[in-house]
Amino acid sequence: MESNYLELLKKMLIDYDQIGKEEYHPLTQVDRQPRNALLFLLDKWLRSRNYTICKTKKVLADQRLNGLDWPARAKTMIGYHRLTHLEQCVHRIRVDKIAGDVLEAGVWRGGASMYLKALLKVNGLTHKTLWMADSFQGLPRPTKDYPHDHKVRLHRHPILKATREEVEANFKAYGLWDDGIRIIEGWFEDTLPKNIVEKLSLLRLDADLYESTHLGLQHLYPKLQAGGFVIIDDYHAFQFCKQAVDDYRTTHAIQEPLIKIDTEAVFWRKRA
Repeated sequence: MESNYLELLKKMLIDYDQIGKEEYHPLTQVDRQPRNALLFLLDKWLRSRNYTICKTKKVLADQRLNGLDWPARAKTMIGYHRLTHLEQCVHRIRVDKIAGDVLEAGVWRGGASMYLKALLKVNGLTHKTLWMADSFQGLPRPTKDYPHDHKVRLHRHPILKATREEVEANFKAYGLWDDGIRIIEGWFEDTLPKNIVEKLSLLRLDADLYESTHLGLQHLYPKLQAGGFVIIDDYHAFQFCKQAVDDYRTTHAIQEPLIKIDTEAVFWRKRA
């Protein structure tokens, strides 16, 4: 019964039933910077009459299962296989009795964290707190302090922004919201140095940028307990994310091998 529940939940979180169909992305979700001001004015007028302009895109199985697209409605964009890997990690945490909470940094609409919460319940690990760290304002603008991010324009994509209210509503709609959830809201440079979290058994970084990935590792990796998992969602997706991870591992002489999850994500387990 539990395996059936988890299988169904994974498919619901990625909007599995949309595979092979056309998804509709509203104009305001596609581009924050209007290339055609008249088009946006028309869209505003249409919205006042309960219509909107959308871009259509067919959902391909390979992209959706492997987390290679940006879904219009799904609660997560990490795909089926990365969710399955989370399942395997939480199982090992239970079997190996690894201490510490679980944390996702960069939660988007909350889908991966929702699955983590379900996994904690199914595995009898409800004593572990689920932490979610996010700006809830999308990605930060690149700064001169992190030259690797200089030409990155991910902050211009409104689809990458999800509000705290939206995330909480998603949890509640699936019956997953409870007192064992803590939210760290704000830019990582302001929130992560505050040492709110004591111990972690799993750290999932979905922060895209060099800056955000670096800050996540700098302030959260030392909290990860021996045997704990660190997952880097965008390691092979963005060179600047990969560079942040490689630099941190080199600086701190981390020898644990990087293990491939799929075409984009990697993980390693922390040794004693």
